[in-house]
Amino acid sequence: MATGLHLPVDSRTRGNPQPAGFGTPQQDRAQQVAHFAPRRVLPIVFLPGIMGSNLRITSAERMRQLGRTNPEDNIAWRPDSLGAGNVYGESKLSARERQLQLDPDTTAVDVYNPQSPNPDLDGDERHANVELAEGFRSPYLADDPPTQPGGRTAVQKARQRGWGEVYFKSYGVLLQYLEGRLNNVFTDGRLRPVWRDVVGVDPVRWMADESLPQKALTEDELRQVVNGCWFPVHAIGYNWLQSNDISAKAVAERIEAIIKSYAEARDDNNRPRYECKQVIVVTHSMGGLVGRALVHPDIGGLQDKVLGIVHGVQPAIGAPAAYKRMRAGFEDPGVMHGPETSIGAKVAGNYGDEVTAVLANSPGALQLLPSKAYGEGWLQIRHRNRTLLSLPKKDLKTGEADPYEQIYKLRGKWYALIPNERWLNPAGLTARQGGGTYDRTAKYLNKARQLHTTIEGTYHRCTYVHYGDDRERLSFGSVTWEISAFCPDPSGWESWPILADTRQGQIDLVRYDTSRTYKEQEKLFGPRVGATVPAPIKAILLPPDEPGDLTVPARSAEHQKSRGKCKAVFRQSGYEHQGSYQDTRAVASTLYSIVRIAQQAKWEKRT
Repeated sequence: MATGLHLPVDSRTRGNPQPAGFGTPQQDRAQQVAHFAPRRVLPIVFLPGIMGSNLRITSAERMRQLGRTNPEDNIAWRPDSLGAGNVYGESKLSARERQLQLDPDTTAVDVYNPQSPNPDLDGDERHANVELAEGFRSPYLADDPPTQPGGRTAVQKARQRGWGEVYFKSYGVLLQYLEGRLNNVFTDGRLRPVWRDVVGVDPVRWMADESLPQKALTEDELRQVVNGCWFPVHAIGYNWLQSNDISAKAVAERIEAIIKSYAEARDDNNRPRYECKQVIVVTHSMGGLVGRALVHPDIGGLQDKVLGIVHGVQPAIGAPAAYKRMRAGFEDPGVMHGPETSIGAKVAGNYGDEVTAVLANSPGALQLLPSKAYGEGWLQIRHRNRTLLSLPKKDLKTGEADPYEQIYKLRGKWYALIPNERWLNPAGLTARQGGGTYDRTAKYLNKARQLHTTIEGTYHRCTYVHYGDDRERLSFGSVTWEISAFCPDPSGWESWPILADTRQGQIDLVRYDTSRTYKEQEKLFGPRVGATVPAPIKAILLPPDEPGDLTVPARSAEHQKSRGKCKAVFRQSGYEHQGSYQDTRAVASTLYSIVRIAQQAKWEKRT
């Protein structure tokens, strides 16, 4: 990219996108450098993780139930607006308010619409979360000249590409990095110095798995990829409360529209301006499930329009943390890893009933629970170093270890996913209003089983993967309830009712047998509390136990490699789950992966 004053390119899809110069004072001798958008276009499409897409409330009735009278107060979820000033207010939302506010049937993605007459609802004011960093430069994402009629700023162009639909404080670094780097590689024919963290670097530095050896990227290889190619970076939010197959279909439609918008652009002579046939997809966390469903022939059907996928920190076969959080709330990583990582935990729910009110009524969230492929025995009940129960376990009749029936849909047991069915509907909604019930959650769990089975072996044929495998950031590879050692005899433990629940991983169980006299119970079980109830027996959830990223255990992410579609796997350390794309090694390996995927593109011969 030549030096001087870089003129922005009007890259909107209609008309001939040409740079436009403008008049300056006579004494201004700065050179104006023109850029012409390359004919080849390979969009990069980013899919965020759970809670990474901004949502709005779409139901007037739901707004009334929440006591909101101003249409501009229709925000359901917008983590960028959470900061020291109001995160604590959001964290005080009751389970009832969470259920009402985060309902898959009354929410939608908060998209950008600059033509809307109300900017508070759809325009720049609502999407003010997008702020480009000082020093950010891309020839195709820059402010229009002040003299251009209807000119737009770089920020507005970024919002048009969906950047304001996602959690920008978490993902903005990656979006700007990819846009600025992929479209700004050479200066006066020389490789820009910032690329030296990728070009010529042994991928082992980014913790590449040695069983899938990678070669260092050469300058010539990079030049061949980027020469005459434009890589516009888009973000697509999705309703993470809905089932991931529904999200995949919605994302597929938007990707089709992106490709079409470039492919149908015409120049001044009504000839095709661009060649655009495929995209590269980059995912984070649950976005990986959406991405896999996206390329499944019976769901998204875009296996041929996606050139390749980069999966980051994907819970490929689920994560036991989903069970833990529904029982005991989100853990607070900010205690050890900084306050920024605490925001999601505080708002998503610090208590099990708060989390369950949302997740048990959300098909998408339930699909993050461990699938059947996760294996046996990840939920354990222990007493004095002895395992009393290990679930799921193989059924003697079917030969299958089924977590859906043995754990998630289990009723009447204190170790079930939902120990108190009142947690499902704290808002007291009727069936017509979408009130949570066991039967509805069971239906969502059946849907989770179906999706897990459908996409278990589905990975794009050109897949690159990175994830956390960090012993300093342990994740729940299994979940263990430990019954107090002060209980000498745990007989009958499976049927003990819950006397009290902190909803943060500690419960009081009571061993009460109506067939025995009070004196018999006291002799067998210990002193009574009050007139009839024996002393409680405590059970606690033990801390996380396996390497990971504080959320996804490495063994779940490792499943991606077992399917034989991965071209490279980067088993990394040094980051927590939500902030993974702010880590230098994760971002560098992502850029490397994108270039390797782009090498597979088949372009028409130039005339």
